[in-house]
Amino acid sequence: QVELVESGGGLVQTGGSLRLSCAISGRSRPTVGWFRQAPGKEREFVAAIITWGDGTTYYRESVKGRFTISRDSAKNMLYLQMNSLKPEDTAVYYCAARNSYVYNDSPTAFGAWGQGTQVTVSS
Repeated sequence: QVELVESGGGLVQTGGSLRLSCAISGRSRPTVGWFRQAPGKEREFVAAIITWGDGTTYYRESVKGRFTISRDSAKNMLYLQMNSLKPEDTAVYYCAARNSYVYNDSPTAFGAWGQGTQVTVSS
């Protein structure tokens, strides 16, 4: 079993930056990542990192070049550095873990979730 606890959300102006953190406890999972859900919208994939091998990362197209996912295996922490934030990045951000290293960006492929942290980008 794995437990995920996010932190680091908040209110920021357009163009600003935030770093989200996710504390991971319990059994290690091959893939960990970030999703987000805006009001009235479906939960969507943001980024993921493979915890085995070379640490391959994946991003949704709209955040490439602005967001960076990383992890500190010694501290069992996952991070999402978000730069050049836009109002459309406003959402609740969730940390998630998947019991496979095969790429899959569907929320249903991830079996463990944190409680979420709110990110609001003002225009």
